[in-house]
Amino acid sequence: MRVLALTAESRLPDFSAVYGALSRHIEIDVRRLNKDQQRNLKEYLRNVVLGGYERILLDLPFKNVYRQVSLLAGLRGLLIYEEDACQNYLATSQWCGVFSRFYKRLPGARIVVTGASVARRLRSEGFDVAFIPKGYDPHILFDEQKERDIELGFIGRTASKAYQGRKELLDNLSACEPLQLLRAEPGEHYRHALNRIRYFVSADVGLNEYMAKNFEAMASGCLLLAWRQGEEEQAIGLEEGRHLLLYSSLNELRQHLADLRANPQRAARIARAGRDFVTCNCSHYSLAIRLAKELECDWPPFTPLRRGGWLQLLDMLRRV
Repeated sequence: MRVLALTAESRLPDFSAVYGALSRHIEIDVRRLNKDQQRNLKEYLRNVVLGGYERILLDLPFKNVYRQVSLLAGLRGLLIYEEDACQNYLATSQWCGVFSRFYKRLPGARIVVTGASVARRLRSEGFDVAFIPKGYDPHILFDEQKERDIELGFIGRTASKAYQGRKELLDNLSACEPLQLLRAEPGEHYRHALNRIRYFVSADVGLNEYMAKNFEAMASGCLLLAWRQGEEEQAIGLEEGRHLLLYSSLNELRQHLADLRANPQRAARIARAGRDFVTCNCSHYSLAIRLAKELECDWPPFTPLRRGGWLQLLDMLRRV
């Protein structure tokens, strides 16, 4: 199977390990597009012989492609990999409901999202959706086996409206515990920062899925204190008390901290088990294997919504 992958030139997180692993399972042509190319796929695809590919993997920021639905509806074998579809159900997000409206106009596409509950809700709306959790790059993030000088830490964004619940929880925690809110550039600086933290606070309040930073922190040897997401833990395979500790309130989080301080051996044991779990199940290698299986699945019947000049052009390109 030959796959055309359209991804961002400066993708964050870096997916080089994913595409490298995919190339060992399928024949994949990875095209890294700049912002102008992402926003004008019609022009970019004029120079691509689409007939040479059985699948097209779209791995581009939603904000740059959602207005191009007419073009995308004409692409056979389209798989959309989307890491932000949770915002479809966040009332505080500008994208609330926009993903659903977008997917309704792409009946021939398959969609991969990174939240189990998001996948379930999209499937209930009639979309062809699969769930693959986010992961981490093992080339970049790992346990350096060093002494950790920050007991309680968080690294990540809080400014967006979508992270309103995260900011509120972290602010409340900072008022009563020695929480350090850190900044770090991607790459080794980020790894070094994570390796300084003993307990990493995951405050994904209201997001209904596990963000990549959770797996990144666990891979780096932090003990993860995660906001309880309901069906997500079971879907991923994470076990409370074994791989991580879960909380649903500030009081429950503070009780976990008191227990961990009283029993550092238990804390070390959970951190090791969490690290080993994500190493085996949540690396970009594992993500690539699951993505390859989705690409190799039988595809739903393809029926273009309408025909026009640009669709005739695509058909001509396929026959070249």
